[in-house]
Amino acid sequence: MGAKKAAIASDHGGLDLKAMLKADLESKGVTVLDLGTHGPESVDYPDFAYQMADVLKSGQAQIGILLCGTGIGISIAANRYAHIRAALVHDGFGAKMARAHNDANVLVMGGRVIGPEIARDCLEIFLSTPFEGGRHGRRVDKLGMKGGT
Repeated sequence: MGAKKAAIASDHGGLDLKAMLKADLESKGVTVLDLGTHGPESVDYPDFAYQMADVLKSGQAQIGILLCGTGIGISIAANRYAHIRAALVHDGFGAKMARAHNDANVLVMGGRVIGPEIARDCLEIFLSTPFEGGRHGRRVDKLGMKGGT
């Protein structure tokens, strides 16, 4: 993907994983826009998914990483936007297919369900896997045809 700017956000359930992945991105020379949360207090995951949608739409970042306890809620919230293709992944194969076949622009993981090394692997694969296009391009084009804002 070769992104030079990435946005990252989480609710309280993904806070520790967010800190680790942010440091990993920065160590690779990626500029990271941290959208929060910044503390352990309980917060609402949709607020961070909506911020991510705004940041990606405006071009402030090319890719996003979203985290919540399971990854489920925040991915549902993010996918309400036609320009977002948020993929909840649990392993490297899922991260690869999210990019290669679905042209996902947001990687989603659950801070309470994925270990740090697998999360790092998912991020690395997500960042390094190009979209294959072809028949997958036709399918991805159809994703934005209905609904969304």
